[in-house]
Amino acid sequence: MKISIKETQNPTIIKFEFPDFITQNESFEFKNIDEAKNSPLAQQLFYLPFVKTVYISGNFVAIERYNIIEWTDVQSDVAEQIENFMADGGIIILPNANPTKKQPISVYGETTPNPASLKFVINKALTKTAAEFKNIDEAKASPLAQELFKFHYVKEIFIAENYISVTKYDSLSWDEITLELRTFIKQFIENGGTVIDESQIENNVKQEKQQIKNFDNLDTTSQQIINILEEYVKPAVAADGGNILFDSYDETEKRVKVVLQGACNGCPSSTFTLKSGIENMLKDMLNDKDIIVEAVNG
Repeated sequence: MKISIKETQNPTIIKFEFPDFITQNESFEFKNIDEAKNSPLAQQLFYLPFVKTVYISGNFVAIERYNIIEWTDVQSDVAEQIENFMADGGIIILPNANPTKKQPISVYGETTPNPASLKFVINKALTKTAAEFKNIDEAKASPLAQELFKFHYVKEIFIAENYISVTKYDSLSWDEITLELRTFIKQFIENGGTVIDESQIENNVKQEKQQIKNFDNLDTTSQQIINILEEYVKPAVAADGGNILFDSYDETEKRVKVVLQGACNGCPSSTFTLKSGIENMLKDMLNDKDIIVEAVNG
């Protein structure tokens, strides 16, 4: 198992990403070795003198360090230790372990390839149904998004399993607003605010199309495209604070239309990603050199 190392906007926190999910809709935060009794991996990590906090969620383990070292000096060794732990059959979270009921919320920001978007990662599951909101009128299903739109510099919001991508207007820099947004999100969730009412999301016409509920009625090529996007593309774009959805496939033109959400929507590198990444992947995996991929507005 190969562990990927990913920096976060917080220089004291670094993420060690797994190729697969390691928790199921649960997130854990451990402040010391005694709190980590339900996680053999976290207990082992606390033997490292610079480990301050361990977060386990989704497909990653994030570690906050004390200021006695720099991550550049030790991150490769930590990744190797985690890989060896897993190779020896180590357990990340013991069966039937539950997150602490009064778990404090932690929020930290991550940069994305889109300079206008920032990804705020939360140490708990937020929703099973990802949703994108272009304005406050679209955000009726998300009290949190409605409140965020009250900040004059917030342009768009995308909420996924355990993170929120915020796209801003150019009037202010991230240095000026990141702390304000991070603090607001943290306090909103800690105070019991509703992030998303999933029942409203599921009944939204726009969202119904994005769930591909008529998958069984689609042609074989469309089904193959959806499976490729789900398995190979979505995890990568999610790591960058975005999402990709199948829209349609025109068999005559060999044209695949997709919807880009979150940080991917409007990203300067999205065209390159579509053409040099996704389009080439579909051409190769479908054995059809005439495939064309284009993005449509979400």
